[in-house]
Amino acid sequence: MQIHILNNREPQRTPSERRHSKTPSAGSYIAATMKTTIFFVFICAAVDGSGKHHSFPQEMTWIEAQAYCREHHTDLSFVSREKEQEMLQTATGERFLFGWIGLHRDAVNRSVWKWSGGGKQGEQTVVILRADGKWNDRRPTDLWPFYCFSLTAVEVKKTWEGALEYCRETHTDLTTLQSDTEQLLTLSEIQHVGITGRVWIGLRFLGDHWLWVNGDPMVYENWRQGDQEHQCPLRKRCGALNKEGHWENWDCEEKLHFIYMTTKAEQTKTKK
Repeated sequence: MQIHILNNREPQRTPSERRHSKTPSAGSYIAATMKTTIFFVFICAAVDGSGKHHSFPQEMTWIEAQAYCREHHTDLSFVSREKEQEMLQTATGERFLFGWIGLHRDAVNRSVWKWSGGGKQGEQTVVILRADGKWNDRRPTDLWPFYCFSLTAVEVKKTWEGALEYCRETHTDLTTLQSDTEQLLTLSEIQHVGITGRVWIGLRFLGDHWLWVNGDPMVYENWRQGDQEHQCPLRKRCGALNKEGHWENWDCEEKLHFIYMTTKAEQTKTKK
């Protein structure tokens, strides 16, 4: 994936007061049957093309946009891979909207760029996404539309299969974790609901390998160092994320609470 950051500046625009809401979408996967009980959480992700990223036309400074996303959603959007960039395009109706994303220069090391939710992105004050899909650095006081990443926590206990069915019924899917940034944002959201254990993610061991149930490639992994149990599990064939940020294989019949990525038409965010 090539990221192009240009330095030419477009003029500022006038802020608008409009607010947008969010909504779920659908995915497809058929898994084996499972049942049982323990207190955890699982995570669902919206799969409506725009996925977990949503665009907002009201214009704000970068700090205002970040505060809005954190209050009403999870954080400013990030781009960890080419598919994320495509999701941002789909979120605006097949064309990119000029708007803030979560990339900003590190306050201490000015040669390092970081995502608002954590994680690093090469070198280059704050960044907008241009209409042609390229990135531009901008003054944080400029006024632009923006993109939010959205995650919702819901207190319901389900088996892995039950969690998947619940997600599909609400047009979402069990989440994938494709980067440090995505994992850090997920971990941050988990802290808000007082979770003491681990959370379901969209990992299943089928055949002889782990896969994401929505078909995403395994471009990122974070199993606990030295843990070999996940390499050929006999019974614990569903993936979970613990509060330390490591992945674990767990019995799919355990019952968990869940977290899902919200889509743009959903009216409220049930964050505890």
